[in-house]
Amino acid sequence: MGSKTLTCLSCAQLNRVPYDRLAANPKCGSCGAALVPAGPVDVDPAILQKAAAQDDLPLVVDFWAPWCGPCKMMGPEFAKAAKALKGEVRLVKLNTQSHQSTGARYRIRGIPTMVRFMRGKEHKRQSGALRAGQIISWAKG
Repeated sequence: MGSKTLTCLSCAQLNRVPYDRLAANPKCGSCGAALVPAGPVDVDPAILQKAAAQDDLPLVVDFWAPWCGPCKMMGPEFAKAAKALKGEVRLVKLNTQSHQSTGARYRIRGIPTMVRFMRGKEHKRQSGALRAGQIISWAKG
């Protein structure tokens, strides 16, 4: 049935996961971290860049900051969406306050902004806080 390449969101190691095992909580062969976590994972710029370029599953990034009110409102909704999308789309978060140059690199003008990467390319982006159902629909589309 084939397999998917996934970057470990903890150690950045590339892993191949059989397609039919994506829902079975696969673990990284190097560090043992979950490759398809049930919630969003905070990533650093290097892991984001590698996962966006290498992963076979769509990757949705929430660019946010701790001082941002709409980001705080969307955080729990993003977590609900991550749980609902487990095995189909991976959701990660990048703190633009801690990684300002990364926000600039990805041309983030306002937060929260979600960017969906597929097969190494930016597929689409959405600015503004959304509810879980909206995030799920947007991430799948």
